[in-house]
Amino acid sequence: MRRMHADRERIVEDLSVLVSVPSVTGSERRIQEVVAGLLDEMTLDVDWIETDPASLAQDPAFPGIEVPRDDLIVVAGRYDTGRPGPRRMLLGHVDVVPPGDASTWTTPAFEPTVVDGRLYGRGACDMKGGVVAMLEAVRLAFERDQDLTGTVLVVAVPSEEDGGAGTLSAIRAGYVADMAVIPEPTNLDVVVAHAGAITFTLRVPGRAAHASTRREGVSALDKLFVLVEALREDERIRNETETNPLMTALGLPYPTIIGQVEGGNWASTVMDSVEADGRYGVRLGQNCDGAGAELLEAITRAWNTDEWLSRFPVGVETWGGRFDSAVLPVDHPLPRSITSCHEAVTGVGAEMVGVPYGADMRLLINQGNTPTVMYGPGDVRVAHAADEFVPIDQVATCAEVLARWLTS
Repeated sequence: MRRMHADRERIVEDLSVLVSVPSVTGSERRIQEVVAGLLDEMTLDVDWIETDPASLAQDPAFPGIEVPRDDLIVVAGRYDTGRPGPRRMLLGHVDVVPPGDASTWTTPAFEPTVVDGRLYGRGACDMKGGVVAMLEAVRLAFERDQDLTGTVLVVAVPSEEDGGAGTLSAIRAGYVADMAVIPEPTNLDVVVAHAGAITFTLRVPGRAAHASTRREGVSALDKLFVLVEALREDERIRNETETNPLMTALGLPYPTIIGQVEGGNWASTVMDSVEADGRYGVRLGQNCDGAGAELLEAITRAWNTDEWLSRFPVGVETWGGRFDSAVLPVDHPLPRSITSCHEAVTGVGAEMVGVPYGADMRLLINQGNTPTVMYGPGDVRVAHAADEFVPIDQVATCAEVLARWLTS
């Protein structure tokens, strides 16, 4: 099959338009209007789906949210070829995390800038570069319309960064397929397995006392250190007992962190309470409930061996986004077809890998019964960071590979 060549100027133009829209999670309406316009220009049948977040929250599979929102808008494009064939779907999220401290950016986060073949801006890597690759792939596939069969779906979802409610909404609206690709930033590796994560809060009790007589008090901060050590040991055991080579290759597939700590009310008073928020990994083959049970077990063991905490137990709560794990067998036809298309376009093979973070892939597999892989441009190590970027050549390559997959 003759190679299809992506239009790099068009890629830069589309990506610049998307990055310039500050679509921070919870505020995606404007960018969905832009995506809907692009899909309409491509003559796809466009579906604008508005789901009530409160209603979706009643769904047993609701993955949680961490940002208050008034709407949940999915935009989907459909092309029915009229010829028998599979139902293929490309799905990507349009929400981004906040840019953070503006002084840490070389150029403003929502003013896209191209330097040395890279487009910089918040969301360029995670994952507007992938969304543009989806759009360009369909345009290229249309140039070989005679090779298209079945149905092609292009779906843009909100609310991935805080749980995946957008993708669950798309699934409930009927957007499932025989196979799907999510072009998250994978450096053009094919992700067939990913871990998950839950968010937790520890409420640690202490006893206040004047600083000059601190031995009369019990520092909640000191007791938090007891729990942190217990979580470190739990993290070690959970990671050392993993046997799947896709995950062991990561070194630390299931990290645990404390990311935020608040406590105390006076500099010269022993802390009588501390709240700590953190992230706990969900192991491959495990769901969030199973991970939550392991977290509680680790904390309970720690407080049962501490004289103070055994009398005044820790409060443990899980909340926010719930990212189950997911896996697709490496010998499944979908990852094999993507690796084959990648080799045909680039001349080199693509590696099948696992990753240590949660993604919408698990919702399509677990709730939508849709075999799914992630394959996209960019390096996740620059996602969420200042001066986030995506290499334009990778966006183009991704588009060409996905176009070949759609027409194969």
